[in-house]
Amino acid sequence: MGSETEVMEMHAKSGPLAVIEHIQQAINRHDLEALAECFDPDYRSEFPTHPDRTFGGHEQMRANWGRIFNTVPDIEAVVLSTATDADTVWVEWEWAGTCTDDSPFLHRGVTIHGVRGDRTEWVRLYMEPVQESGPGIGVALQGASR
Repeated sequence: MGSETEVMEMHAKSGPLAVIEHIQQAINRHDLEALAECFDPDYRSEFPTHPDRTFGGHEQMRANWGRIFNTVPDIEAVVLSTATDADTVWVEWEWAGTCTDDSPFLHRGVTIHGVRGDRTEWVRLYMEPVQESGPGIGVALQGASR
């Protein structure tokens, strides 16, 4: 099997995976205009585990990614895995870099994109900061017993 990049190139020649490839390229070039072109002007962005973060349209997307590009000037987006079902694409990502205060930036998770033509119409984000150490699974499961 080829590298992750080769797999993406092989599958992203056309269709929904091409949109994901363009998003990845725009993030890695830190190109806010190219990134905005990957999304329908009226697209909807949802965070199912953080419903208060839901928004629509380019204005907030530009504000969010502009802040990320300014705070993490070397951000790199790596596609770890993809799956498609018609015009829906699941993407497992790693977004990594160093913040301007020299702290590490590392997010991993999944985004699910509804694609029409050459743009994302909606996206659900399950991206979270990576926590390398902490109290472990025992603490995470404490709430499950209630």
